[in-house]
Amino acid sequence: MKTLVLCNQKGGVGKSAVATLLVHLLAHRGRRVLAIDLDHQGNFSKPLRLSGRAAVSAIASDALLTDRPPPLPDKPCVLVPGDRALLGLERQPALHTPFARNFRSFLGAVEGAFDVCVIDTNPNPDIRVIAALASADFVLSPMQLNQEAMDGVSGLLNHERVGLRKIKAVLNPKLALIGLLPTMVEPTPFQKANFVQVVQQYHPLMIRIGDGPGTFASIPRRSCIAEAQAEGAVLWEMKKTAARDAWREIEPSLTRIADIVTGATIHRTEADHAASA
Repeated sequence: MKTLVLCNQKGGVGKSAVATLLVHLLAHRGRRVLAIDLDHQGNFSKPLRLSGRAAVSAIASDALLTDRPPPLPDKPCVLVPGDRALLGLERQPALHTPFARNFRSFLGAVEGAFDVCVIDTNPNPDIRVIAALASADFVLSPMQLNQEAMDGVSGLLNHERVGLRKIKAVLNPKLALIGLLPTMVEPTPFQKANFVQVVQQYHPLMIRIGDGPGTFASIPRRSCIAEAQAEGAVLWEMKKTAARDAWREIEPSLTRIADIVTGATIHRTEADHAASA
């Protein structure tokens, strides 16, 4: 089982929508998928519940860190939802190391039952994010094209507690950054200029989806994506032409990410990128 964590220290970047789309795509491709929501807001849990495509576990995700949870449903797609009990974990610092160990043990116990585990995290740099990154194979960072988000890339890599370089050096040497994924991208002059700036500044961390210049993974801003999240619909199955058009735009980016996670394509790690940048 390969484990992918979606991580960004800024909220509202479309992280849960990307996680949901990836779960649906992986399941559609015949992969056995485990979805874990470590965000107490449950923005990843709700659309998967509504979709009816995932069997929902009897326990919430806080139990994966605090306890020995009961067996998961024997289904090809399973959701372990988030709830507000996750908020209390950070306030128990003496138990943070056991929490991370419990989470790693859980993932090891279910490894044979799933092909891919997709984990959505909260934006706060707390023990939930640390536990997820300490056990993951890959991390993906959705980001908006604004200056605040671009400035936050340094925190993603270098934060003293949950920075990817710190996690990789101290807790999880196998962790690989798939890259930055611009989300809610609009065809405005301002957004285009910001996209160029992101590519220039963080070129080694972008996700290439083609050989031509500027062919990097991104997710456009489309109202039908938010509608799919709210309704629990699978984007490419929606009857609206706009939804199917949006999926055609999105599919190359998500397919590239899914291929990296499942081993269908070779991917250089962030450390490799940085060394050659």
